[in-house]
Amino acid sequence: MPPKPSASETRAGLLYGVAAYGIWGLFPLYWPLLEPTGAVEILAHRMVWSLVTIVAVLAITRRWQWIRPLLRQPKRLAMAALGAAIISANWWVYIWAVNSGHVVETSLGYFINPLATIALGVLALRERLRAAQWAAVGVGVAAVVVLAVGYGKPPWIALAIAATFSTYSLVKKKVGLGGLESMAVETAVQFLPALAVLLFLGARGESTFASEGTGHTLLLLGTGVITAVPLVSFGAAAVRLPLSVLGMLQYLAPVFQFALGLLVFHEAMPAERWAGFALVWLALAMLTWDALRTARHARVELDAARERAATGNPEITIAPEVTETTAQRG
Repeated sequence: MPPKPSASETRAGLLYGVAAYGIWGLFPLYWPLLEPTGAVEILAHRMVWSLVTIVAVLAITRRWQWIRPLLRQPKRLAMAALGAAIISANWWVYIWAVNSGHVVETSLGYFINPLATIALGVLALRERLRAAQWAAVGVGVAAVVVLAVGYGKPPWIALAIAATFSTYSLVKKKVGLGGLESMAVETAVQFLPALAVLLFLGARGESTFASEGTGHTLLLLGTGVITAVPLVSFGAAAVRLPLSVLGMLQYLAPVFQFALGLLVFHEAMPAERWAGFALVWLALAMLTWDALRTARHARVELDAARERAATGNPEITIAPEVTETTAQRG
């Protein structure tokens, strides 16, 4: 078992985690600054300058040793390329939605992402759910129905964001690279198509990179930095914090997005949308309660196992509810 992080390490992890999810949550403030640049050009600039930024970080940290082994694994490379395609779709939907006045719906996408991830685990990995997880998924489905009534159509933006990001998470799990390394591979895959788009737009006189002033050019260059900084911060948080704490912090981003949609962009929230969001939040509360309960029972079980190993007494038992929880795991 790794040593327990010190109090100072935990505090640093919390700061890194809040920084990562806070920056992700404040993204809706950045994309409108890039107008009149369209979503496709913004996406292409983000891909190009993200690779430049990630390569600079790798050079500073001298983290190159993972590249050669990866190049000998074509299947793993193919999965990483698939991940790059999926996250590209996610980025485009998000940028387009924010600049089209759908910030609240993008927050909904990231609120329902945990539910989409659970559903994907059942469908793709044949995972078994506990009763509370099934209940949360059922409440989430009811929320989507209520929101579809409220919007007059299914909330396609939110569903697309949740579907692409949950699928991307599954692919990343199979690739098994660290955050920085994974981002390097994905942006390397994205780089040439993105550069081709920028050259094409430039040849047609439709690029805004050099036509809207120095400030606009710097903001487009900054898309790489704002992509890399929260990723690096998240990596620093992940090694210092328990997964349960990271799981709680992940809700900061959609909370910030939701607040921005209401308070800054003044998007409409009729009663039926509030009802749909309330159901989503109820489902997330159920998932969080179940995750914390399961983690607590697992700690009790682990402590009992350690005590048995230390004392050589096989008769030390654990609480009945812990045994029940263990038996329910897939």
